[in-house]
Amino acid sequence: MTLTAPVETPEATRPSPPARRPVRPLRVLLHAFLVLVGLGWLLPLALAVYASLRPYEETARLGYFSLPEQLTLGYYGQAWSQAELPRYYLNTLIIVVPGVLITLLLASFTAFAIARLRIPGRKVLLIVFTAGNLLPPQVLITPLYTMYALVPLPAWLSDSQSLYDSYLGLILIHVAFQFGFCVFVMANFMRTIPEEISEAALVDGAGLWRRYWQLTLPLCRPVLAALSTLQFTWMYNDFLWALVLMSSGDKLPVTSALNNLRGQFFTDYNLLAAGSVLVALPTLIVFQLLHKQFVSGLTLGATKG
Repeated sequence: MTLTAPVETPEATRPSPPARRPVRPLRVLLHAFLVLVGLGWLLPLALAVYASLRPYEETARLGYFSLPEQLTLGYYGQAWSQAELPRYYLNTLIIVVPGVLITLLLASFTAFAIARLRIPGRKVLLIVFTAGNLLPPQVLITPLYTMYALVPLPAWLSDSQSLYDSYLGLILIHVAFQFGFCVFVMANFMRTIPEEISEAALVDGAGLWRRYWQLTLPLCRPVLAALSTLQFTWMYNDFLWALVLMSSGDKLPVTSALNNLRGQFFTDYNLLAAGSVLVALPTLIVFQLLHKQFVSGLTLGATKG
């Protein structure tokens, strides 16, 4: 039996270690800038949470940026009951859930017609929907207020005599202002879906409704999840239209409930901070549940020409 010595690999043929990428100063500056921006966005929320855990007497004596002597969750229970948050949460759900569903349903109809059907003037129509988002809503407050007061509603639809001070009126205004943005996003997304899929369905005898409901809409789940997150956040955080188009205190959304925590002569801002955290909590939960779909819906097809 003959033993052979292992053959040594020449130095020239050995694989060289991967070269380290040089550190670019611009990339370091960009990362530092993004970190600072992120901290700037998180700082108010962190300060609100910190203030809500401290008694007002301690904050008034030591200041908001001092080390705490004691932390308590008592303000959250007090804000929950004093601001009557459960009732206002229900009012918000009555407004937001139908508003999001109607907006996405109508926007998907329109986007399907613009992106998948060869209708004349579809590009002009898309430009019109996009341009509508550039109109500041504040310029329409006076005419909308007048129109809402004049449009009657049947008694079976609302207890108010007109669109003013009704849930339906607030839902319609949200749908009207968010409709153009959803059409723009969904139409661009539908254009990334290969035309061969629709052509194959058409050859198999699929009608227009079937191509929309059973073929195109299931492929739009990422963008629907992204738009649902955005629309829920925007409608939930609305304060302007509820303040202008509603007068009954028992119908106002949850963003208006914080007024119940303000006193006539004195306001406990630590209690107000606890109420603000409770009001903002649903949007954080929704975003946390749908953040993967949100990111994928905004980035899928972004590089397609």
